[in-house]
Amino acid sequence: MISITMGQIESMLGQYLWPLIRIMALLMSAPVFAHQTIPAQVKIAAALAMTLVIAPALPEPVVAVFGAAGWWLVAEQILVGVAIGFSLQIVFAAVELAGDMIGLQMGLSFATFVDPQNSSQSPLVGSFLGMIATLLFLSIDGHLLLLSALVDSFSVVPVGKGSLAQFSWSHLALLGTNLFSLGLQIALPVLCTMLLVNLSLGVMARAAPQLSLFSVGFPLTLATGMLLLVVFLPYMRPPLEQAFRQALRMWT
Repeated sequence: MISITMGQIESMLGQYLWPLIRIMALLMSAPVFAHQTIPAQVKIAAALAMTLVIAPALPEPVVAVFGAAGWWLVAEQILVGVAIGFSLQIVFAAVELAGDMIGLQMGLSFATFVDPQNSSQSPLVGSFLGMIATLLFLSIDGHLLLLSALVDSFSVVPVGKGSLAQFSWSHLALLGTNLFSLGLQIALPVLCTMLLVNLSLGVMARAAPQLSLFSVGFPLTLATGMLLLVVFLPYMRPPLEQAFRQALRMWT
């Protein structure tokens, strides 16, 4: 007769439970994977499949599932999974910030788009650049790099070894400081050109006061902004690709 003790059940459960929690937290917070159009059943099935592949290769944690230490370990795995996804969300937020600044200079700050990701209305140019960033992320196999960083995170922050307090969270905070610098870096060429256009309109207004700037300036700034977006879109790839890799480098 085969007998299984409670300790063996906790050991087998802990071997798969802790990685599953971290993976599910990542899938609920990472770009692309966390999109609301992906059903929750698909996310759960993907998390279970990844857990079955990853968990056997991990060292067995010595923390009891049922107990105070187990609840703390659950919170720890959720924190790590959300932090990995958050490091990439910063890059997408910087792109949308750049789009908002460009739209403001183009005169499209009033134009909004229903964003299914956040279930709210977002500025049109920011949403457009966000979709471009998503396509770029997929084109450089960013989703595979994210899954690779997830696997490496079990070595950087092992399960149940108290390494969370020793992890340098300052690197994650520094990624947050790059949000405004990256957004400005992306938007700066368009902003500088639009500044010259606005200065030219100001000179025209002084030279010809009878000229209606609203009827002339708005179409001019809108057309110039659209043209600049087409011209500068190919140059967005190098800084965005570098930002994606930098966000995932701290977990590898």
